[in-house]
This record gives sequence, structure tokens and C-alpha cells, in this order.
Amino acid sequence: MPFDFLAWKNFLHSNMRRLLLIYTGGTIGMITNAETGALESFDFAHLYAHIPELKRFELDIQVKSFSKPMDSSEMSPIHWQQLATWISDAYEEFDGFVILHGTDTMAYTASALSFMLQGLRKPIVFTGSQLPIGIIRTDGKENLITALEIAAASDAQGAPILQEVAVYFEYALFRANRSAKVSAHQFEAFASPNYPLLAKAGVQIEWYKERLYRTHLPSLQPKLLLANEVLIWRLFPGMPISLYASALHFPDVKILILETFGAGNAFSTVAFQQLIQEFIKAGGLVLNITQCQSGAVRQGAYQTSTFFEQIGVISGADLTAEAALTKCMFALANIETSAQAHFLKSAIVGELTGAVNQ
Repeated sequence: MPFDFLAWKNFLHSNMRRLLLIYTGGTIGMITNAETGALESFDFAHLYAHIPELKRFELDIQVKSFSKPMDSSEMSPIHWQQLATWISDAYEEFDGFVILHGTDTMAYTASALSFMLQGLRKPIVFTGSQLPIGIIRTDGKENLITALEIAAASDAQGAPILQEVAVYFEYALFRANRSAKVSAHQFEAFASPNYPLLAKAGVQIEWYKERLYRTHLPSLQPKLLLANEVLIWRLFPGMPISLYASALHFPDVKILILETFGAGNAFSTVAFQQLIQEFIKAGGLVLNITQCQSGAVRQGAYQTSTFFEQIGVISGADLTAEAALTKCMFALANIETSAQAHFLKSAIVGELTGAVNQ
């Protein structure tokens, strides 16, 4: 019986890992117009023409794009919901997902999806670049190729190695809700100060499998609603409390996030303490996170944070600002009011090491 090459080709194609590549916008998707010299977005539908190296992967890559590429500064919860909807709708069809996103707000979007898509057993990898993919020295090509390889990686049983939302940038894979952009001009633009790398890309991809998150939920449980009655105050010496007080009214604001000094400390002025106490008495929640890039809130460790312990301010432990904000927005829309405080101080999808003094 003659060898059926077409049947063999179709068999190989049917057994390829299927990945959905979603392009939202950002620096990575820019190329130089040969006629004008101007940077413009390229058509990711012609991905292989721009990055022929991808043909060497045995992957079935499908592409989906925002109708109009967006600067990440314009991203909002509406766009987070759109991404989460696309992924949940296509979840059974694909083995993994790669999202190309501008770097400025990537950590916010990635953190939001980690809460909105709980129960993940497939990878969602965010990446981008500091230089456009059409620039000779771009970091975008390597970031994209490796992100796809990570999203396609499976163990000996065929299960995805990564089963959470992650950020890949410049040879490093971070848990999404532990990451933050730390540089506007270095290729090493992201860091995860309070949680170690999930993987490192070198000659081979080195996985740190003991650090990977595994859900206890039986299946994907998308929850797409978010609420934005959240306010963030970054404390600073000499902060004019009377000026800020006009913005803090429950229920227009339901959660106040305080970015405090050091291990969760704040000034002890009477006006400030009264304002926080009255907000909590009215029904609001206050979440305390540190301004420091690394370390955690330890309420009560110093006298200046003892007041927070006494009036019921919630310790955010080692939450990033991005994870704190998106977790609060998720909680307001999806968690019963009486359970929101417990939710905020609990580790839900690996976003914090543990609540301290709670």
C-alpha cells in the first residue's frame, strides 16, 4: 500500500499543540513602513511572513487581534473583560494562549485575568517588547518566540507545564500577579520581587516546577465582572489630608488601598486616623500594601501601624499594587460584601505569600 503523505501530514497537524495568539497592541507589533520610514502596526494575520522562524515549530498558531491596536495606557477593565471572554470561549479549542500587550499596563491586565479565569489548567502567557519588532535590535522577536514555546510546553503525560497566567520578558517567566514593570529603558523591564522565577530561558528552558501554581478547582470558572469603586493613595510626608478627604466617600468608594511606608507604616496625625476610621465605620474596606518593591506589610510590628490593626485595616502582605487593585475590583463584583475582607487577605491564585498578623 503506497504511503499517503497527505494523510500523514493531516495526522501531524491534528496532533500539533494549538495556540491562540492575541494581539492587543503595543510596541511589539510595530514595523517600519518601507516607503515612509514611519512605525506602524503590522498585520498579525501574516505572522509567518514577518517571523519565518515560527515555521520551524510544530505548532498550529491562530491569531486574533483587537480591531484597532491599543497603546496599553488606554487599556481598561472593559478590555480585560474582552480578553477573558475570548479565552473562556476558546478554552476547549486551544492548548494555550499568548497575549501580546504593551508593557506599561501589562501587569495590571495579566493580574486581572488571573482572578477572572480561576481554575486554569492551561497557560496564558503575556509578552511584549521595549523595541518594535521591526527594529533590528528588537527584543520582541525573542520574547514572542519563547512565549509561544512556553505556552506549548507539556510534560511526559501531555499536560501543560504552565497552568496559570504568566508574564514572559527577557529570558524570565514570572507569575503574572507577582510581576511589575520596573524599567522604561532596559530590556529587563519586569521583575517579581516577592516571588521567584517560574522558568528561565537559556539554551534550554529551565523550569522551576516546584514554584508553579496548580488550581484546586475542577474546571475553568470564568467570572468576568469587575467593579471600579476603588481608590489608591500613595502616602507621602506632608500629605494634605483635607485635600484628599473630599474624594473618600462611601459608597462612591468601597475599597481604599493605602500604599504605606516600609512594613506598612503611616503617619499618626489625628486627621488622617479619623478619616480612615470613619470610612471603615461607614462600610468601606482599607487594604494596606507597601510602597517598597520587595518585602511585606507587617501591621503592628511598629507603633505607627498599630492603629491600623486596632480599627480593622486589612494587611495586603506582599501584594503588588497591580494585583491589589485588580483583586479589589474582582472582589467588589463577585464576592459577597460580608466575605470581601477575608477574600482580600487570602491567597486566591498565588498572588500573595500569606497574610501577616491576621
